[in-house]
Amino acid sequence: LIEIFSNKVQSYIKDALCERIFGSNIGTFVKKWHLCSMNWIEQVTILDLLVKGIIIGVVVSAPLGPVGVLCIQRTLNKGRWYGFVTGVGACLSDIIYALITGYGMSFMDEFLMKNQVLLQIIGSIMLFLFGVYTFRSNPVRAIRPTSTNKGTYLHNFMTAFFVTLSNPLIIFLFIGLFARFSFVMPGSAIGFQLVGYLAIIIGALLWWLGITYSVNKVRTRFNVRGIWILNRVIGSIVMLASVISLVYTILGKTLY
Repeated sequence: LIEIFSNKVQSYIKDALCERIFGSNIGTFVKKWHLCSMNWIEQVTILDLLVKGIIIGVVVSAPLGPVGVLCIQRTLNKGRWYGFVTGVGACLSDIIYALITGYGMSFMDEFLMKNQVLLQIIGSIMLFLFGVYTFRSNPVRAIRPTSTNKGTYLHNFMTAFFVTLSNPLIIFLFIGLFARFSFVMPGSAIGFQLVGYLAIIIGALLWWLGITYSVNKVRTRFNVRGIWILNRVIGSIVMLASVISLVYTILGKTLY
């Protein structure tokens, strides 16, 4: 009886909070998509969405492609904040592609609901392949001679933005990440969606802030080999995390 009463209280509080945060339509949304039977209400909370969004933002930003190398170069040659605004430019481009991906996937409501586990498995495999690609890639090849003229912050921001925007293949990475984390919620309220995309921005900015701070601190000891090693570490972490998440999905468990 105590357990039944506790569950009733938790259900009432949960519904009340959802209604206050997302509006009165949350009840209709839950009934329409039968989320209670799928335990999505327990999984999809604001904190949970924030964590998933931050992880996605970090994973998208971490591999040292052309913009990542450019960010490090500018941090070493121009200063930490020039490197950071370079990362901010890349972040703006990434969130545009994230919105495009999420908007496109939102049209597949029924498919997403019926094939959640399958999509998580496919997402894990895509992330593993991305980790392999990151591990095997050589970011040193992306190094280019830099100008002695620092330029304005706006100039550094815009160049990074357009360099990242010129690579639409990042959409496939977002598809894998969104599938892996069940990030696109069919029929979810606009406020809920905004929290998720805001979390992606936060994750990306945290990465760029962290990498520029670290590189600036060890600028006298940081060299080309350091870029290569860092990229291999990132690739290894992505591969390991994707394998663990794949195993847990197959076993019907979750890490988050």
